[in-house]
Amino acid sequence: MIGSLRGTLAERATDGELLVEVGGVGYRVLAGPATAARLGDVGGEVHVWTHHHVREDTQVLYGFASRDERVTFEALISAHGVGPALALAILSVHEPLALRRVLADDDVSALCLVAGVGKKTAARLLVELKSRLEVPAGDVAAAVAAAGSAGGGNGSSTGSVRADVRDALAALGYAPEEVSMATRDLPAGDDVSTLVTEALRRMVAHRTPGATP
Repeated sequence: MIGSLRGTLAERATDGELLVEVGGVGYRVLAGPATAARLGDVGGEVHVWTHHHVREDTQVLYGFASRDERVTFEALISAHGVGPALALAILSVHEPLALRRVLADDDVSALCLVAGVGKKTAARLLVELKSRLEVPAGDVAAAVAAAGSAGGGNGSSTGSVRADVRDALAALGYAPEEVSMATRDLPAGDDVSTLVTEALRRMVAHRTPGATP
């Protein structure tokens, strides 16, 4: 995997694509427009942190001006329903530190400023990214409410609490099989927010290689 490049910035396109020449080899690197502008002038030496994205049909190098930007990008693309294009769009609106503030404040509306991010996606990102970026958990119930779930849960029977948890996860956009996996053998409790948090933790662990569910 290619983790960074240090060389000459040979070209910079208006869409953010860069050509970085290292030892006579030109690497095409895709970056957000703001990041591409911060890297320096064409013809100058640049250091680009990279994420080497490999799929069956293509390989793409995504470029970043800082290691924290790359870490945040990788956290974003590991979230449910977020691909590289959307991750770059989010970072173009909210740089890493600002994004952490948005997550800490449970600010769904700020995430919805990004083209392509609706309330469901924003609410899901709030709860998923907090654990990946080490942001305090905050109010999961508020995020669920923002996604359109009406589940309350406190004081309800065990059966209705579990149903509220499943409804909350469905409101966040998770598929039935994911909901089933995450809610299997949940601990006893009558607080929907706590149980949703635990279910989401299981989903994140399930998608992270080497993590313990």
